[in-house]
Amino acid sequence: MTQPPSQQPPQGGFGAPQEPQGTPQPPQGPPQTSPQPGYGHPQAPGQAPGYGYPQQPGQQPGPYAQQQPGPYAQQPGPYAQQPGPYGQQPGPYAQPQQYPGAPTPGGPGGGGARRKPAIIIGAAAVALLVIGGGIFFAMSGDDKKKDPVAQESKGAEPSGSPSVNEGNGNGDGNGGGNEDLNAGRKKGEAKVLWLQKNDIDLPRNGSDVRGPWVVGDTIVKGMYRTVSGYSVGDGKQKWTLKLPADLCAAPAQPATNGKIVIGVKNGTTDKADCADLQMIDLNTGKAGWKKSIKKNGTWDFLSDISLAISGDTVTVGRTGNSNAYRVSDGKELFGKQSGNCQPFAFAGGPKLIAASNCRTGDVDNPQHQIQELDPATGKAKWTYQPKRGWEIDKVYSVTPLVVSLKKEKEWSILALKENGQLRTGITSDKGDKFAPDCGSAFAIFGKSLDGCTGVAADANTFYMATAPDSSGLARTNKVVAFDLNTGKSKWKAAAPSERVVKPLRMEGGNVLLYVEAGFNKGGGIATLAPTGGTPKMLLQHPVSTSEIESTFYNSKVVYADGRSFIASGRVSARNDKEELETKTMMAFGN
Repeated sequence: MTQPPSQQPPQGGFGAPQEPQGTPQPPQGPPQTSPQPGYGHPQAPGQAPGYGYPQQPGQQPGPYAQQQPGPYAQQPGPYAQQPGPYGQQPGPYAQPQQYPGAPTPGGPGGGGARRKPAIIIGAAAVALLVIGGGIFFAMSGDDKKKDPVAQESKGAEPSGSPSVNEGNGNGDGNGGGNEDLNAGRKKGEAKVLWLQKNDIDLPRNGSDVRGPWVVGDTIVKGMYRTVSGYSVGDGKQKWTLKLPADLCAAPAQPATNGKIVIGVKNGTTDKADCADLQMIDLNTGKAGWKKSIKKNGTWDFLSDISLAISGDTVTVGRTGNSNAYRVSDGKELFGKQSGNCQPFAFAGGPKLIAASNCRTGDVDNPQHQIQELDPATGKAKWTYQPKRGWEIDKVYSVTPLVVSLKKEKEWSILALKENGQLRTGITSDKGDKFAPDCGSAFAIFGKSLDGCTGVAADANTFYMATAPDSSGLARTNKVVAFDLNTGKSKWKAAAPSERVVKPLRMEGGNVLLYVEAGFNKGGGIATLAPTGGTPKMLLQHPVSTSEIESTFYNSKVVYADGRSFIASGRVSARNDKEELETKTMMAFGN
């Protein structure tokens, strides 16, 4: 199973940073002090003896801009390397992206690069520099591994509307094999409820998997031109919905009533755009409304779309444009915003958070902003602008609001108050390296702001897993808790011996963790108290199936109603026979 690249912090103390000139370089030389910089001038770290080691917290306020009049909150200096809806992980990328809205073709991440399946993988060690009130990471190195980019089938024409097969409940919940997966189960271990193998004929280079989503007694996932629902208890197929073209976008979560809106290509040729929306009731598999997104200008759809759902609103983000529709009936609620700033991606859930790019005339020095929007009207409740050059990358939590930002080779994490004012910037201790998991490093287009794992938050604490440490006999890591009022670490909790843990979300006041399977060690679901300590296992997966559990590529883990589900994030194989033998999802329960 491919692990997300680590993000590791550069070493040494830091002082008042100076304004960077040109492309930021790894911090060098002694810290310099200067008068309070004006708005829009990010500060650079001070002395750093070398790449890859965290700096110690200092006395400076960091790169935060000053409070602005009007709706703007106090400014941070963080940044996001990802413009547009691309949302790469904190580690993997090749070169700085062009700001959203600039329709320039060419290189990875540029607005015109969508039709070129260039893979941005530069995965690297991301060094975390602590400046004033934020975590800053410097990235270096390259990951030479490349995953094939799915290619669309040629010749077929879309049917115009999806077709649903309700199924007869006789699907192979055990993956079509006769092996008793519970034969080696020991006392105290969970049962393997079912194992599923791929049954979809995929393009030559495979396909990403959307979901899984649990709705009542059904678990749903989408891949290529199919969305299917399975029984959570035995894995048998309950329904399957055939799409007329490739599934190309989906939100992290459906609406609370189980309805979802997905993106579907508007054709089956390589010229097709991710420009059609299809509503589906995940409870039944029934397709609802379908509509094409209105093209807004010559440069629209240069990037794929990203989707997010908040209440009865689904938002469609992309470079330089955005739209919002009512989930229930497809009515357009709002579209491109007036003014100089345009949302390019959204985070959904209890609140609707928008990340926008503001045109400045300087591609190399973008101005981003983050807002909370009224889901019904698109009207901003508040606006917060980081300093020039810092770009909004991910939203780790909507309530409380915790945001990841990047600038060139740096990374910062900020917490904002309910009114959009700066609450604090997260600072890390020397030596800690972090690796939030925000999806496949190979899917660089149409990425949403939300959907990350390896992070969680409650009202006053932000929890983040460190990158696995492989210096010992086996990989292991820990969870670090940060005070959202001070930004400082409160405690650190080690993973079980020779294991790696990943926060999934909060559950009953505790941090819900996935404990990865290891050599002769089954995975499982555990909780960690908000005060730290030792993780408590809720569901211990069998040791006898640990090898299978470890084979899911870019795995996605869901825990619901006492059951855990592990699904591959991408399915591909070297030939058709191997493709149909690929294990795609597994369930455990008591």
